[in-house]
Amino acid sequence: MDIRIYRQDDLEEVITLWERCDLLRPWNDPETDIERKQNQGADLFLIAEAAGEVVGTLMGGYDGHRGWANYLAVHPDFRGRGIANALMSRLEKKLIARGCPKLQLLVRDDNDAVLAMYEKLGYEIQDTVCLGKRLIEDQEY
Repeated sequence: MDIRIYRQDDLEEVITLWERCDLLRPWNDPETDIERKQNQGADLFLIAEAAGEVVGTLMGGYDGHRGWANYLAVHPDFRGRGIANALMSRLEKKLIARGCPKLQLLVRDDNDAVLAMYEKLGYEIQDTVCLGKRLIEDQEY
């Protein structure tokens, strides 16, 4: 398994993986999210590849104050092999190299398996409330 930066020819495989991992929501257009990422810190969009197949993704970001992790996905047939750990570790190293002091991520509160996985990686539930506001409507839902 290799970890590399996203390439444009990964688009369809990445979206298929996200669908298979139930990461997509009607209000987030994956092609638009990927296009935006390509225009902003593209080197933090990581792909795990095995035998030429995209088996994992992680879209990282850094705003100068803290890092973010989004779209962590591992193909169901490849889970339990350390791919999520390897992707997170690579992102952490890239962020540390930029001087990033803290990495945060969002997990839906009913996703117990993913919460447990992140806790094993040393992440803690923070005493915060996530607020959001849609600034651009990507599509009707």
